[in-house]
Amino acid sequence: GHQPCNLCLLERIPYFCGLILVLLNFKFSQFKKIFTFLLIIIFFVATLLSLYHLGIEQDLIQESLVCDLQSGYTILSKEEILKQLQQKSVNCKDVTFKIFGLSLTTFNMLISFLLTVFLTKMYFEYGKD
Repeated sequence: GHQPCNLCLLERIPYFCGLILVLLNFKFSQFKKIFTFLLIIIFFVATLLSLYHLGIEQDLIQESLVCDLQSGYTILSKEEILKQLQQKSVNCKDVTFKIFGLSLTTFNMLISFLLTVFLTKMYFEYGKD
């Protein structure tokens, strides 16, 4: 029942891209090293995005327009203003769910970082066996 903020939704994109690359790797296994390099880039960007979100959660970084994408258009009538006020929007600073005292953004950052390190090690050891 927890609603994700806009940054939470954006943080899911690298995992979908990574899944697509892994599936493509099964079909085109001759490009394994290229796919690994692309996965390194994807999860490095995911780490940065999660770190940015964590900075917003911890009040170290001010929220950007990404957190407020829904209100980026101009409202012309009072009915539209009332309609928008009735909609519950999730703020990027709000942590609605924690595990062991850590937000899901923190876990996402750790997982993305570990994947980046693991894939980088795998990339540089490729072909050494």
